[in-house]
Amino acid sequence: MPLKFRLGKEVKGGLSYTDYLYLKKIARAFRIHKFDEKEFAKKGEDYLFNFINKNVGPVDEKRRRFLQGILIGVSAAVVAGIIPGLRVLIPPVQSVSGFPKSLIVDSSGNPIKASSIPVNSPTIMLFSYPLQNEINFLLNLGDKNGNPVEVPPTTVLVPQTGDKYQFPGGVGPNKSIVAYSAICQHLGCEPPYIHFYPPKYVNISQVTAPEPNTLTVEAVQAAQKENLPAIIHCDCHGSTFDPYHGAAVLTGPTVRPLPAVILEWDSSTDYLYAVGYVGVPVYPAGSNGVPSNDPSTDLDESQFGSSVGDKTSISESNPFS
Repeated sequence: MPLKFRLGKEVKGGLSYTDYLYLKKIARAFRIHKFDEKEFAKKGEDYLFNFINKNVGPVDEKRRRFLQGILIGVSAAVVAGIIPGLRVLIPPVQSVSGFPKSLIVDSSGNPIKASSIPVNSPTIMLFSYPLQNEINFLLNLGDKNGNPVEVPPTTVLVPQTGDKYQFPGGVGPNKSIVAYSAICQHLGCEPPYIHFYPPKYVNISQVTAPEPNTLTVEAVQAAQKENLPAIIHCDCHGSTFDPYHGAAVLTGPTVRPLPAVILEWDSSTDYLYAVGYVGVPVYPAGSNGVPSNDPSTDLDESQFGSSVGDKTSISESNPFS
């Protein structure tokens, strides 16, 4: 079913999922690279197409027509004010004063039970929190033999600044369940290009595996050096994170750990709740890399949409299948 987007006061239809992903890439390029609004106001679509061609990839005739369709009827001066963040395609952000307590449910709306989450599963389990488009991994960590591993509280270093913050550790019956941002802190890559690598995939043979499952030699060596059964790795540029110690940085180019969702486990029901966030604000907000003393203040700066409310649902996919 085609997606809809808002252009001024009008709601437009016919946006395919492929077009949506393409626009997300463009939006990411605007955040990373310098977009000269004055030049765009002067040169119009020629400047825009050159910018996209340089920072996203070739603009073929089909994509040129697609982008021209978005710009039709909108003056260059007006578009100059909205293009850099593609705010015309992003829902308005609702101010959030604090983190919601959100029950984690499956796609049918049934509460996820902690004891039912597979240990070291290759399947990506994603949920949004605290905002609708702010995606996170839900992981049940184990050793090389598939036994759950207690994840202790730990101090996490931010290499970018030298700052530190406290990760509260795992929850659940074995204190092995954790949740981290699924948005890479290097340049914002998302699943499946960043995902969890179970023990069976953390080896040198994965160096020659096809995308999005290609490990770097440095990632394998770092895991072996730290005696880590499993890792989180981003196939875009090679950043690697330690899920057993607060998603701390193992290998660059990232200089920021993955933020962590604070989870709460109700032992009487076996239900899991997301109740807060800790660490460096999610890319691209908080780009100075300093962990927040009051993370709730970062919500007002986010571009990820409105609060998830009292429930957030899991989606699943397996990049190894």
